[in-house]
Amino acid sequence: MITIPDKAKQFLVFLIKLLIVSGAFYFIYDQLANNDQLDWPKFLKLLEEKQSVLGILLLLSFSVANRFLEILKWQNLVSFIKPITVGESTKQVLGALTAGIFTPNGLGEYAGKALYFDKKKTKKIIFLNLICNGIQMILTIIFGTIGLFLIGYWQWALAILAASCFLLLASFLSKTIKIKGYSIEKLLAKINEIPKPIHQKNIVLALCRYLVFSHQYYFLFLAFDVDLPYLTMMASIATVYFLASSLPSFQFLDFAVKGSVAVFFFGKLGVNEWIVVFIATLMWFLNVVLPVVIGSYYVLKFKPKWK
Repeated sequence: MITIPDKAKQFLVFLIKLLIVSGAFYFIYDQLANNDQLDWPKFLKLLEEKQSVLGILLLLSFSVANRFLEILKWQNLVSFIKPITVGESTKQVLGALTAGIFTPNGLGEYAGKALYFDKKKTKKIIFLNLICNGIQMILTIIFGTIGLFLIGYWQWALAILAASCFLLLASFLSKTIKIKGYSIEKLLAKINEIPKPIHQKNIVLALCRYLVFSHQYYFLFLAFDVDLPYLTMMASIATVYFLASSLPSFQFLDFAVKGSVAVFFFGKLGVNEWIVVFIATLMWFLNVVLPVVIGSYYVLKFKPKWK
């Protein structure tokens, strides 16, 4: 067996960390600098007209709350394995977010979080991350379906409900069928191993996070003088968030995907296309770019648990 000197290992780990951080910043820069949909002079002019210290602080507070709730969610779920501090949870969540920015649907987050724990706990950490993201997706589907009903796309909503019922029925009928040793019955048993208070807290935190994120979107539209009824706006935001989250994409392309879906729905409500694109970009900047900048520090400071 070939052994690698400790100095070589340290250099290799440093190189990987540097590549992750450099790659994250490159993808962010590329999307901001080379996106043809972004008219920066027009955007900067509007920001100058609308500038408000209170408004900026409000939007930033939403971003902090959004990510902090995710940090609390992760701390809560990991307590099933071992208690961790808010600081440790922050390090893991933001570091993993940075590692996952250029992976499909943020899959790199799963590996990123697992690296903070002993290798023998990898499967448990990946499973807990699945639970963490899964409840957020379930809420997105529920609110998105309600949103489709409220804005008049009831055929789409009924189709989603029918598909959901079919999947639930199919899952129930095939719950004992094993594929490579795994089955739905075994998955449910694993979920039930986690204490109910942890599940309940996870649901509450996920709901709070959803409300924070969607209302940040709402207040951005108000800041850009988009005057629509509250219910119509929130229903449209829920629909956009649901449909965009259902599409396969990379974190660094998140604003482009959500922006395209938002242009379709808000365009039908008479909202200017470029305003929709800029709001989607701002949401991405506030909730992905800023956390990635902080997460880059944690990636560079990272010391792997795996031998």
